[in-house]
Amino acid sequence: MDNQNLIDMANRIGDFFDSMPDREEALTGIADHIRRFWEPRMRRALLAALDEPDASGIEMSGIVREALVKHRDELTPAALSAV
Repeated sequence: MDNQNLIDMANRIGDFFDSMPDREEALTGIADHIRRFWEPRMRRALLAALDEPDASGIEMSGIVREALVKHRDELTPAALSAV
């Protein structure tokens, strides 16, 4: 899945939660949804797009960007351990 599709999906999630009156609850809701339903490689790619905002060609919404920055540690997939 390319970054444009990931950002578009994240923006749609952000649109849903943006209607909530409590901003903190909305930010947590966005992060929780992405953490629970997106596989690790999708989360890695979205966080990489956050670090290079002009690379994808589609703009990440402000609320999504804020949620990713605030909850980055819990959204970052655990590193694969060497066996």
